[in-house]
Amino acid sequence: MQATLKSSVTFEGVGLHAGQTAKMVVRPALAGSGITFRRMDILGEAGRLPARWDMVEVSPLNTRLRNTHGTTISTIEHVMAALAGCGIHNAFIELNGPEVPIMDGSAAMFVRGFVDAGVVHFDAPMRAIEILDTVTVEEGDAFATLSPATSLQIAFDIAFPDAAIGTQRKTLNMANGAFVRELCDSRTFCRASDVDTMRANGLALGGTMENAVVVDGDQVLSPGGLRHADEAVRHKMLDALGDLYTAGAPILGRYTGHKAGHALTNKLLRALFAQPKAWRWVNVDHTIAARLPGVGVSHADLDAVA
Repeated sequence: MQATLKSSVTFEGVGLHAGQTAKMVVRPALAGSGITFRRMDILGEAGRLPARWDMVEVSPLNTRLRNTHGTTISTIEHVMAALAGCGIHNAFIELNGPEVPIMDGSAAMFVRGFVDAGVVHFDAPMRAIEILDTVTVEEGDAFATLSPATSLQIAFDIAFPDAAIGTQRKTLNMANGAFVRELCDSRTFCRASDVDTMRANGLALGGTMENAVVVDGDQVLSPGGLRHADEAVRHKMLDALGDLYTAGAPILGRYTGHKAGHALTNKLLRALFAQPKAWRWVNVDHTIAARLPGVGVSHADLDAVA
């Protein structure tokens, strides 16, 4: 029941933070390989970074991997969400530098590339992580929780002073292509007041109105406006799916995020795996498989994307 791509897919674009051209090739991988990134500009084992929760380095603006050699890869969350949402469990991802290309700020281009390439299933057993007890982490007034459920569900709410965002909340069962139809085209967003601060600190150098939603008060400054009235909370759910996929397997449980971000979701995974009685491995049979993200995803799901 494990799956990988039928053929390699290449993506090229700017890196959000360094602003340099980033080229990424997502290749098929053998059953049991999981998701592994490889920096092609660094030789040997120093360039290898498994996409795993204990390799994630705390970063408020993106999910960044760091291995024991000090090699990093930033902004993995969107491609990780696309892999999870398309039901791809094994992939080898080559990069020419330290960042995944930001593309249009969403996961839609990654999803389209994966759907076009097609998925092949292995005759190999698969496991999922079943949540047995509620685990919660907090930072200030923000929190993230994993609680028992029979499928992966994501519930999120956010609150921003800018009227263009305001208070938003959404809940989705992630089975049956929901990610592709509902979330994959939602873009990363930021407030205009934060842009100058980020660039002064050497961040978001590749950010433009074409790869992020920029808001200022009640105005959306990006051309074309919003793709969804609640695009901001949808993107936060997209990020959460990608960050949760660093668990190393699909999760059967309900994720609830309140003003949460990348660092808090990783803190939640660390708290989960520190409590062995809060989770267990389960073998994925056909009944469980039908409830996982990505099962049955097709071009018809992409046709529903704005």
